Amino acid sequence: MRVIAGTARSLPLKTLEGLETRPTTDRIKETLFNMINMDVPSSEFLDLFAGSGGIGIEALSRGANGAVFVDNNKKAVDIINSNLAFTKLADKALVINSDANMAIGECERQNKKFDIVFMDPPYNKEYEKQVLKRIANSSIISEDTLIIVEASLETDFSYVTELGMNIRKEKLYKTNKHVFLELSQNAER
Repeated sequence: MRVIAGTARSLPLKTLEGLETRPTTDRIKETLFNMINMDVPSSEFLDLFAGSGGIGIEALSRGANGAVFVDNNKKAVDIINSNLAFTKLADKALVINSDANMAIGECERQNKKFDIVFMDPPYNKEYEKQVLKRIANSSIISEDTLIIVEASLETDFSYVTELGMNIRKEKLYKTNKHVFLELSQNAER
């Protein structure tokens, strides 16, 4: 796995050994960033279930102002910190070793606001549903925040309208998909 573009272009990233994480492939990462390329520069980026940190590091490399990385696995957090140091992007990053919902609470306490929220939770466990419920009325997002969920192809997102969100678009791949969400314009906040 490597950084695709930007200041850390072509630098290799460490990944977690074993089956606990499944890093987003370079091809899917490149497709994703081609789709959000105009949103990334000067953004504040939240990388939930960050694994090796590859998505958030790509955002920083492409000009995001800052990124928060969240993972509850201590080994993953160590790899994220190592990758941030290697890419010389650590000064723009905050790494939180916690579950996603607790980290969201910490970000609220620190008055953080995000332009892009990316999450890649373990598939088919409904973690994304728990997090979307948690952030739907959170101060860390606004009507302009882009929320991206990487999920299995069979993951159902029909419930998001009940949370005051819309599906902006979906990008399907062979084995998974990216779902792009935003708050409904008429959602109560």
